[in-house]
Amino acid sequence: MKIAFWYIGKSTPSYIQEGIKDFEKRLTHYVNYESLCFPLIKNAAKLPIDELKRKEADMILGKLRGSDYLIVLDEHGKSYRSLDFAKYIAKLPMMHSGRIIFLIGGAFGLDQRLLVVAKHKLALGPGTFSHQLIRIMFLEQLYRACTINKGQKYHNE
Repeated sequence: MKIAFWYIGKSTPSYIQEGIKDFEKRLTHYVNYESLCFPLIKNAAKLPIDELKRKEADMILGKLRGSDYLIVLDEHGKSYRSLDFAKYIAKLPMMHSGRIIFLIGGAFGLDQRLLVVAKHKLALGPGTFSHQLIRIMFLEQLYRACTINKGQKYHNE
């Protein structure tokens, strides 16, 4: 299974960079993994929010292939307990043979076109977190799911 993790904007604080690197390294022992950081849109602060989201979506849609299975992280998505998320991850290769892409949008969320194209919407809970922190949180949950599926001791329940 090939898993891709896409997000918009740099992870500038060093603790974010270190956390991402750590979990990405761990994930490579379980899945064929790649990540893609889309650059911030130039003059983003001067653009209306809808236009900014449209431009971000244009970048993302330009990289999607017809064989991709897009899962977006969205506050209105489905939340999972860790064991249930592991079951979901385990089923993905049976549901789809192409690249599985998890996407975190920009600061204002995702353009409607991406929400329509997405095969699934995933939430990491009801709270609001910075997009940079969500990157580490998601990667940790993905790693946790992989260890659960391999029967390894990381998750305690």
